[in-house]
Amino acid sequence: MISATAPEDRFRLIYAGNFEHLLAYALRRVDQPADAADVVAETFLVAWRRHREIPEGGEARLWLYGVARRVLSNHIRGGVRRERLGVRLRQRLAAPTAPDPGSEVPDRLTVRAAMARLGDLDREVLMLTIWEGLEPREAAAVLEVSPAVVRTRLSRARARLRELLGDDLGPPGHVFDVLAAPVPEEGR
Repeated sequence: MISATAPEDRFRLIYAGNFEHLLAYALRRVDQPADAADVVAETFLVAWRRHREIPEGGEARLWLYGVARRVLSNHIRGGVRRERLGVRLRQRLAAPTAPDPGSEVPDRLTVRAAMARLGDLDREVLMLTIWEGLEPREAAAVLEVSPAVVRTRLSRARARLRELLGDDLGPPGHVFDVLAAPVPEEGR
């Protein structure tokens, strides 16, 4: 009787007696031989973990078929999930991506150098309205000046910045696009 041997020996006998049957079972149900090998390997892994539940004699093969059926079902569901994920990833990759932030470095350096040449109040007004997104009245509250002063300073600061930068960086409006880009913490 097989059950009198050690669990490892019994498992070896069950494996040797059923491997070919389970492999044929899996090969008939999957598209790729590698998938069949995975199903059989997973089936025997479950069998090893649950070796005490494997019935004696010919019933062992039927039990293994039942395990293989569940493993195969999980494998198919996993394939469907992977395919859906692949579709989502391909859609994301096909979507336009942000430009390489490194390509903006020369423009940022030029803008920062020009900003450094502005007066403190003009620079702060630009930074508060463009980088922080504040309205002139909100910037006025931060700076403790009137909104009229902020609007005047903002207009002058923009004109001075355009004058300092010239037309070398790109199309009209490019200066404020570069300014509006997020700034790393160490650069502030």
